[in-house]
Amino acid sequence: MEYRAKTHQSGGRDRAIAEPSLNDEDEFRVDIERIRFSPYFSRLSSVTQVIPQAGSGTLVHNRLTHSLKVSAVARSIAIRLGNADESTRRLVDHLGGCDPVVVQAAAAAHDLGHPPFGHLGELELDRVARGTLNLPDGFEGNAQTFRILTALDSCDATARGMNLTRAVRAAVLKYPWTRNEWRALAPLAPEMLPRGVGTDPAAGALKYSAYDVDAHEMADVLSVFPNIGQHQQTLESSVMDIADDIAYAVHDLDDFYRAGVLQYTSVSAELRAWLEHSASLGQLKQAELDARRPGHALEQTWRRALAKDPWIADAQAFRESVERVGHDLVDGLLGVPYDGGLEADRAVTAFTRRWIERLQTSVTVEQTPTVRSGHVRLGDEAWHDVIVLKFVHSRFVLERPDLAVYQRGQTRIIRSLAEGFHNWLNDPDDAGRAPRRLLDSVEAATQEYRNLRELSPELFRQAGPDEVQRLGQSRAIVDYIASFTDAQAVSLNALLTGTADNLWEAGRGL
Repeated sequence: MEYRAKTHQSGGRDRAIAEPSLNDEDEFRVDIERIRFSPYFSRLSSVTQVIPQAGSGTLVHNRLTHSLKVSAVARSIAIRLGNADESTRRLVDHLGGCDPVVVQAAAAAHDLGHPPFGHLGELELDRVARGTLNLPDGFEGNAQTFRILTALDSCDATARGMNLTRAVRAAVLKYPWTRNEWRALAPLAPEMLPRGVGTDPAAGALKYSAYDVDAHEMADVLSVFPNIGQHQQTLESSVMDIADDIAYAVHDLDDFYRAGVLQYTSVSAELRAWLEHSASLGQLKQAELDARRPGHALEQTWRRALAKDPWIADAQAFRESVERVGHDLVDGLLGVPYDGGLEADRAVTAFTRRWIERLQTSVTVEQTPTVRSGHVRLGDEAWHDVIVLKFVHSRFVLERPDLAVYQRGQTRIIRSLAEGFHNWLNDPDDAGRAPRRLLDSVEAATQEYRNLRELSPELFRQAGPDEVQRLGQSRAIVDYIASFTDAQAVSLNALLTGTADNLWEAGRGL
């Protein structure tokens, strides 16, 4: 029997607009189905997770399959918390509850805001949003997710937003702050900053879950969790975040083993060199570390972990994790090249199952977590395991020059689209022929900034008379580009640059 948190009976189940209950259906079940039936959710099947399907040579995860697996892991963790000892259950209730359906809904929604072309597309859209479009808070995939749920998608109750419960909206807030609120705070050491803020908060947070225009709604949904401290996730958001980490660390290794990208020789050489020479590597100055030499890149990873998270980073625990990953991933899985046969598939499945089970059963709940952690977190051993698994993924997949060349070409498409739509909307002779959806979005976003000016006039003290219209147009362009699939971005860029040869097909759905 699934656990239900008592504290959700008041506040967390509320919607901004009251709706009649149909057949006494659970409010959170309504939310998860709204998310699953959303076109933004369907779109994820054609958005890159790490590498595109077309370039992999085998089946790989996309944003949709990743989200489904995060949802399954998150639900399992939530159920375990509900079946925990009595003191843990009381603490969970005190902190606002952890409903399995809420964490499923948050997990299903957590990547809705990702633009085309994976994380590099996200970085480039942020650069363009801040540079070319002059949006002070730029673009961030998590903030875009919250914006989709609360403003861009629609439902029967309202044309602006999905009218989800406060608990579900709060559960997607992995980084419950805006980018710009950090600019006014005093400088802090990295270990004193929440995970995701970055090392230079004066420049604004690197990761955040709401734009300025959506900040009041973020504050509203968090208000029903009075026992959650400032800059802390709700329990359900923490569970979703942990499940995302687990799925990313394990399932992506599955992909790249099948695709032949992860090779025994290179991964083994790195891990073995660090294990054999960690003492001497630890004596080197930072400038003396050369990532091209085996063991050096892993040493850099350990140093970064220790600098940012001294509250948990432990040299012996890290070493044991390197040994565990070396034994099970390198000597176990990678020791036999993937040949597409049944035995190879069984080996991949067994590896994935073991590690998912190990990581998701390690979670613990804390009443007063460090600012770098959450109320729900991975156990100490599992935390180090995820660091090492992510290192393998980053070092031997993301840093490959062939992938970098491909991604560089994709970022040019993002920039080209932003510049093309910006120029079009500012062409006095042709702006009226811009895509209808884009024009509607400009009107809606501009009204949002008018509302923001009334609620927070201090944000507009230095603004000129046309600032609200400019911000609305820029935000609408970002919303528009972020809603594309990979293929749509390529096709529409071809149209804008005059290189498309199939006008009617490529322009359909603009």
